[in-house]
Amino acid sequence: MKQTGEEQLTELSALDDRAVVDYLLQHPEFFIRNAQVVEQMRVPHPVRGMVSLVEWHMARARNHITALEENMTLLMEQATENESLFYRLLNLQARLAAAESLDDFLNRFHRWARELGLAGATLRLFADRWRIGAPSKFTQLGLSRQAFEPIRIQRLGQQRHYLGSLNGPELLVVMPEAKAIGSVAMSMLGSDGDLGVVLFSSRDAHHYQSGQGTHLLQEIALLLPGLLERWVERV
Repeated sequence: MKQTGEEQLTELSALDDRAVVDYLLQHPEFFIRNAQVVEQMRVPHPVRGMVSLVEWHMARARNHITALEENMTLLMEQATENESLFYRLLNLQARLAAAESLDDFLNRFHRWARELGLAGATLRLFADRWRIGAPSKFTQLGLSRQAFEPIRIQRLGQQRHYLGSLNGPELLVVMPEAKAIGSVAMSMLGSDGDLGVVLFSSRDAHHYQSGQGTHLLQEIALLLPGLLERWVERV
């Protein structure tokens, strides 16, 4: 029996995207039976206006392959960077572990930083967490937590690391003997960040900047306290 116009309209309104998708999933042979029609189909394109369904599918496939290649490149770059960081840290640990005195330890640490093209490396220990007061020979490492607190608030806030410049008064607190320092990488020592500060310095004002990676810096800040305990006793 011939359908009325109202019945046909009802069927068309029920034929939404979901219904079409369900039909095609249940009848994949549709594309084989209607291969010629599929080749003639056109879909909207933001630049070319209309393209064939085949072209549209190939473009999607190319975009997918490009995205996969970019992701693979990024993963390879990250793996290379992680390997480089690992060997740098391993080299530093081996050097410091071989130190025969605290002065030797500090000199080795400073030389390691210089080999990376930096001005140097500085360690400062909070006086209330280490036994470095007189008659200790290590008083020069001591840092007043009270004197450092304004720097911590201004530069670090709630973070463990700071990369950027320090002004004159700030440098006098943490690196009183340093000269011509353009920028620093500063990190709080220890897992709780309450044992002191380690600083790497550069003559270049743009060498250390906000947003740079801090993974190596973090690992060094965790490594140093345990090695220092060979010569300096914790409170």
